[in-house]
Amino acid sequence: MTTPPGRHTARNTVLIAAFEGWNDAGSAATSALEHLGDVWGAHKVRELDPEEYHDFQVNRPMVGVGPDGERQITWPATTFWVADLPDRTVVLLHGIEPSMRWRRYCAEVLDLAEEYDVRTIITLGALLADVPHTRPIPLTTTSDSEGLRAVLPDVEVNTYEGPTGIVGVLQHEASRRGLQAVSLWAAVPHYVANPPSPKATLAILTRIEELLGEPIPLRDLPDDAVAWQHGVDELAAEDAEIAEYVQQLEEAKDTADLPEASGEAIAREFERWLKRRDSGKDV
Repeated sequence: MTTPPGRHTARNTVLIAAFEGWNDAGSAATSALEHLGDVWGAHKVRELDPEEYHDFQVNRPMVGVGPDGERQITWPATTFWVADLPDRTVVLLHGIEPSMRWRRYCAEVLDLAEEYDVRTIITLGALLADVPHTRPIPLTTTSDSEGLRAVLPDVEVNTYEGPTGIVGVLQHEASRRGLQAVSLWAAVPHYVANPPSPKATLAILTRIEELLGEPIPLRDLPDDAVAWQHGVDELAAEDAEIAEYVQQLEEAKDTADLPEASGEAIAREFERWLKRRDSGKDV
């Protein structure tokens, strides 16, 4: 049953958004969003009309057989899901980067966010980068809100200039409406770009857990991330050129990270583990 708008006023409501396409290397961001919807028992509340925003020669509809045995067409869509957690409401937005009318698209998304009294928007993204698969996935968290940067750990001001995707436009429009907006990006090794990318998905979920203070059951994802890394290790071992390149990336990463070694990151990880243990969630 859909919770009527206006019922969330007394709660801290957050919208988390991820989009397939340019903003979603290795499908890491959308996989994280789907995981949240699954473990939090989210229910679908709305779907935008794809006719308004998509060029179907770019994002083609899919034909298949439905549960009733009849052939059906699934159109590219933006869907909204709501999860009512003990201490907050979370609206999950799963979309495909639109082909046209981005400003109207963002306005429709933010109008729905206002219906559910959303105060904070977290956009998820993943990009291809020169990073080694054997090291922790680099994450960048930015916000134009001074208030958020003051209270959230490791949130930086956004200094990027250049071409942007729907994630960047939605962030900008949300800030113009007075909403607090946070952008979270994971760097996926470019030499293993094909989805899935469970290690990057796991890194995104861990960061969301830290930002929200809300334990997230991880289920089999840590094991999937380990298996993924071992699989890439085996592929790299079969190609001397790739193995040498990975070693160069490792050396560059280790050199860059060395001055930043401190107990702060270890303390945050231990705190997350305690929250999962105390909440009875699987780790």
